[in-house]
Amino acid sequence: MARLQGLVIAAHGRHYLIQADIDGSQQKLHCVTRGKKSDVSVGDVVEFALTSKNQGVIEAITPRKTLLYRSDQYKSKMLAANLTQLLIVVATEPSFTDDLVSRALVAAESSGIKPHLILNKVDVTDSLPKARERVGLYEKLGYPVHEVSAKADPQKTRQIMEDLMRDQSTILIGQSGMGKSSLINLLIPDAEIATREISAALDTGKHTTTFTRLYQMDSHSYVIDSPGFQEFGLHHLSEGMLERAFPEFIPHLGHCKFYNCHHHAEPGCAVLAAVKDGSITTMRHELFEQLVHESAQTIGY
Repeated sequence: MARLQGLVIAAHGRHYLIQADIDGSQQKLHCVTRGKKSDVSVGDVVEFALTSKNQGVIEAITPRKTLLYRSDQYKSKMLAANLTQLLIVVATEPSFTDDLVSRALVAAESSGIKPHLILNKVDVTDSLPKARERVGLYEKLGYPVHEVSAKADPQKTRQIMEDLMRDQSTILIGQSGMGKSSLINLLIPDAEIATREISAALDTGKHTTTFTRLYQMDSHSYVIDSPGFQEFGLHHLSEGMLERAFPEFIPHLGHCKFYNCHHHAEPGCAVLAAVKDGSITTMRHELFEQLVHESAQTIGY
């Protein structure tokens, strides 16, 4: 049976919606995987075989450029494949958590994906100075920050976002309440309709926001909307991977007294010296220690 290629645009359980060019026209097909275990992700380019006019079976995943996922002590969850950038949406209010922002940045760094911060609701002027101060910490580390207001200035916001996302495969991540849905609706005016169509095609039985889905912006750009989540576990990252995912640690690595330094309480640690002199913030070093601790708890998936 001839194999075709397509792009995975939504996933729910072991059911996938694939966009493919069939006989010169773009079609969406409902596909499943063989067997019980599935490691297909939204953003994957897959090879599949048709089983009926609009259904198929996924036979293979083409090599990925990147893979973003989060994990807890017991299991890992793929968020998306073949991303080039990750946009972390925060807002002036409600307050965002630095823990989630920092974890998303570490995930991006360890996956080779370029992260940006989007500060939304900048029209809420009372909360703006504090929010700017907080995102300023990440800006100092070299992460670009873009200020927008989806509600108060939709036209300018759309322009900023479109310029940022041109020729990129982007995922938007944010806690609930940050305005991520407003940004998606600005960029993809028929996002609500598309989501309903996906729900129907995957037969989820309800209009759900719990699945990740991909929206094509043009032939070279797409955006993936992920479900809002409050936690971002990184149990799959080893200590060595973690220390290299903190850009401010890099200049100090290899300069510790002991070659196998854990940057915890060892004498002559260059990283701890940098924390002491303020070139690494205490908050970021504490996060590193927390992530190393979590990684050590992992008992396998």
